[in-house]
Amino acid sequence: MHGPSDFYGWRVVAAAFVVAVFGWGVGFYGPPVYLEVVRQAYGWPIALVSGAVTLHFLAGVGIVANLPALHRRFGLPAVTFAGAVVLALGVLGWACAQTPGQLYAAALLTGAGWPALGAAAVNAMIAPWFVARRPAALSMAYNGASIGGVLFSPLWVALIGRVGFPVAALMVGAVMVGTLGLLALIVLPRTPGGMGQIPDGDAGAAANPKMESAYMRPVARLAHDRAFLTLSLGMALALFAQIGLIAQFVSVLAPALGTQGAGLAAGLSTAAAIAGRMLVGWCMPAGADRRAVAALSLLVQALGCGVLILSGSTDVALLLLGIVLVGSGIGNATSLPPLIAQVEFTQADAPRMVALIVAISQAAYAFAPALFGLLRQLGSDNAIFWAAAAIQLAASGAYLVGRRACKLRRSAIGPLPRA
Repeated sequence: MHGPSDFYGWRVVAAAFVVAVFGWGVGFYGPPVYLEVVRQAYGWPIALVSGAVTLHFLAGVGIVANLPALHRRFGLPAVTFAGAVVLALGVLGWACAQTPGQLYAAALLTGAGWPALGAAAVNAMIAPWFVARRPAALSMAYNGASIGGVLFSPLWVALIGRVGFPVAALMVGAVMVGTLGLLALIVLPRTPGGMGQIPDGDAGAAANPKMESAYMRPVARLAHDRAFLTLSLGMALALFAQIGLIAQFVSVLAPALGTQGAGLAAGLSTAAAIAGRMLVGWCMPAGADRRAVAALSLLVQALGCGVLILSGSTDVALLLLGIVLVGSGIGNATSLPPLIAQVEFTQADAPRMVALIVAISQAAYAFAPALFGLLRQLGSDNAIFWAAAAIQLAASGAYLVGRRACKLRRSAIGPLPRA
């Protein structure tokens, strides 16, 4: 019998954290940097280069939706490594593109590679190892996404400024492929059954047998599945508002805080995101209503948007408070939906549901930066805060509307084991 200190699942969490650091650092926070470098190098219209970023996010939608099938066919380690290779090649393509056609081809590559290192992939790594303690495990792994933004946004700028975009892309790509290749070879192939361990490393936390077979639904019927529809809508709206705000944050805050101050404020929102995700992951009771927690997180973000509006873009104290409130829910917008799927769908179906809701969300938020930019152009800076608050309230409502369907499904699946 293995003791808690020998439980291999925590090493998998560490590996998933590293995957998230590279996945988001290169595939999510990287494209805005690539956009500006390419625009400055060739003088191409901003709309043309921005279209490549949108294509990057849209290209991955089909990959995300089919990620569980790819994992079943080729294995999670192989798909993860392949994603790293394709993403690295795509970034090199961005760096070497000399025509718009080459740029858009590179965007297709980065878009196809990133999902294997994204939210659905991290959930797939953690799910076999944790049931009762999955909220804590996922929060730790998903914090790699925030750290990826903190590390890679300035790293890309510094490397490109020193050695140029092609060499920077080659260096980062090589480190990413080498690191994730080792993880795919050493850590990710392990399974609880293969190591004689059980989820959570505790016999009392073993999965409920009912979850294996009860309440399974074919994908074709999801269009009429209230729980799935409200979960998808809640996540899509939450991330749409979030991505739209993040894309404009520095630009909006710069007049009051200065460029450097705005950058530090963006870092403050990331710190708040890590704290908020960890608080929910470690403190949320096993039997908590996870939809209610998601709705509350969104209400706090909407309150933050209200504080930003009240600041008049001049009151620094209110600006910082608003940033912290908005930031506190940034991490939960990604980590809570998979946890909701864990209790609303069978153990066999949950990975497929997570992949689908992530794909739907990605297809939606791909257009958020452009729409929020248009709102600023046609209205004012405050227009994006009003819009974000309205969308966050709608997302909160979507989660709450699905609570009845959640209760019916929980009664069919059975309760989660408690930690």
